[in-house]
Amino acid sequence: MVIEAPPASEWPFRHPLCPALPPGPVEVRARNTADAYVNQQAGTQLVTTQPAYLDAEWTAALARHGQATWVATEQGGERPPVTHPLAIAFRLGDPAERLECCVEFLETGRTAAALVATASVCVEVNDLDAAARDLDEALRLAPEWAAAHYERGKLRLRVDDMAGAAECFQRAADLLPGFAPAWANLGGTLGELARPREALAAFERALALDPSSPQALNNVGVVRRDLGRLSESEAAFRQVIQLTPGMAFGHYNLGHTLFLQGRFHAALSAYAEGQARDAEKNPVQASRLALCKVATGDAAGALRELHRATAGLPREYRQQLLGDTSAILWALVTQHPGLAGWQPVHDWLAKELEA
Repeated sequence: MVIEAPPASEWPFRHPLCPALPPGPVEVRARNTADAYVNQQAGTQLVTTQPAYLDAEWTAALARHGQATWVATEQGGERPPVTHPLAIAFRLGDPAERLECCVEFLETGRTAAALVATASVCVEVNDLDAAARDLDEALRLAPEWAAAHYERGKLRLRVDDMAGAAECFQRAADLLPGFAPAWANLGGTLGELARPREALAAFERALALDPSSPQALNNVGVVRRDLGRLSESEAAFRQVIQLTPGMAFGHYNLGHTLFLQGRFHAALSAYAEGQARDAEKNPVQASRLALCKVATGDAAGALRELHRATAGLPREYRQQLLGDTSAILWALVTQHPGLAGWQPVHDWLAKELEA
């Protein structure tokens, strides 16, 4: 049996997303799927308009049925008009106008989907209390809906409630295991809560779902490094660089991992590559490059790098950066007592910190 999927422009505002399917073999035909992802929000984005989320929802629904297949086609010629009020609202450029449309739609029925959409716009205009009320109401109506838990987690992040955010992202991931961002956000919050092994497990779940994601690989690399698994961390960062050679922080992260292994010449090359690709010439990373130069015996080059990196910085930030650099230098000398040429750099740092 062939079933037409609902208009794609309405997908973000439906719960459940998939209509009831008859038993037996079913082919679900979807047209103009890109219409589901149109969203003019800035600074935040309703999760149900994101391709990763909608793909995971459809995949889970078809898997539960067991005999359903998916066929997506793009319709030629003139596209059908968008008629759903919330779909129209999320195509507007003005957040205040979008919120007005959402509130007006809620008057016709306070569904979980409408409440989650409205909450996202409330976050967009920084009305976090209203967003919390709408999301809590949505969760009472649809406690098993991953999107509502995910949006609640995002809101808890906005108010620095890391423990609450972790609970929300865990629930979203449990309800929709194929949605990689739920695992990625769970990993991030667990990392902030100083639970690195659990964070790594979550990041690895995200990576398994999206193995070509540079961000997922980067997250895995960082936590593996924090856990002392340096060779595995290095492998992850090398994959990041292979996928996105222009991303400066891929090179910086590789450099940090190599530095911790004592492979100072290789670390120097990685940091230098990062600086070359970094339009902002991050001063923290420039100070790490300077430390690599110290470790490879180039004290004069290290001092030039530190002068360049710290010139023009606000005093408080500059002093913090110099203090951190001094502490790392001292740790480096302690671990490598035979290191030569470090004393002039140490003396300059001490003089600048006293100024």
